[in-house]
Amino acid sequence: METLQIIWLLLIGVLFIGYAVLDGFDLGAGVLYLFAKEEDEKKAILRSIGPFWDGNEVWLLTAGGALFAAYPAVYAATFSGFYLAMMLVLFGLIFRAVSIEFRNQSTAKLWKNIFDVGFVVGSFLPALLYGVAVGNIVRGLPLDIDYNYTGTFFDLLNPYALGVGLNGLFMFITHGAIFLAMRTEGELSKKAKRWAQISYWPYLGLFIGISLWSFISHHRGPFVLSPWVNITALLGMIALRVFINFNQFGRALLCSGAVIMGIMLTVGIGIYPYWVPPLYEGGIGLTVFNSSSSFSTLFAMLVIAIIGMPIVIIYNIYIYKLFLKQKIN
Repeated sequence: METLQIIWLLLIGVLFIGYAVLDGFDLGAGVLYLFAKEEDEKKAILRSIGPFWDGNEVWLLTAGGALFAAYPAVYAATFSGFYLAMMLVLFGLIFRAVSIEFRNQSTAKLWKNIFDVGFVVGSFLPALLYGVAVGNIVRGLPLDIDYNYTGTFFDLLNPYALGVGLNGLFMFITHGAIFLAMRTEGELSKKAKRWAQISYWPYLGLFIGISLWSFISHHRGPFVLSPWVNITALLGMIALRVFINFNQFGRALLCSGAVIMGIMLTVGIGIYPYWVPPLYEGGIGLTVFNSSSSFSTLFAMLVIAIIGMPIVIIYNIYIYKLFLKQKIN
């Protein structure tokens, strides 16, 4: 039983990491869309993420479904605790998808402006609120004996979680800027490089600051149990800047993805064996071992995952190999 629980912890972790790395660049591109003033630039940004964005969101849907089936108590506690925030994310993703699909179907300036706002806001809200959710998980949640969240929405807007949210926001913006610099040509590519160079500094500063804050104030924080992963991620941040400066955007994108992976791994290792740590010492938390489904459920899901996950991975490899190197002008 414990082996299956660990396997599903790792599989769900892979899904969330895959989503952060892949959908992170088009969320970041969506936020940077705010700074595109020319119509050609707006269309180029939309075309650059066009082949990828909907497939990237499959990783989030699959991760949420797997969490619901494998760890229903964790799903219930987190989604009820983050209910309002998750609804904002959901509406953001809906408006974002509608804006991407319909923005260029209309010739009316009013509708284009509405869809532009929907695309930016729909990218900004998830990019910020995902980090806020992660910050609250690392900090810990107040749960009662039935694993119900006992805090309020405003308790989630604590300084630590907001700091993690801002870190995630600039992480995605930098990731998206690198992606745009690689995918586009001409003036937009140069602008994207400048955007990456500008957003890099708050990203680096928040990364270091939040890491130190975690180490000092939260004994389950990212830097406590996994210092070597964090050091590796910091070295990756340095290499990332070098690649950007020398216009090696493909390597910069891979490096950025590796840094995001390192940050996510740090969080996972730092809170293990918890899924949802208690807010206070001695409080109630949800671990990998006290919140899972039955053996038969986990085993049946594993069989399905063994069949389904390779198909998803092969599909993603094919799509990225087919479209990623094509330049958008």
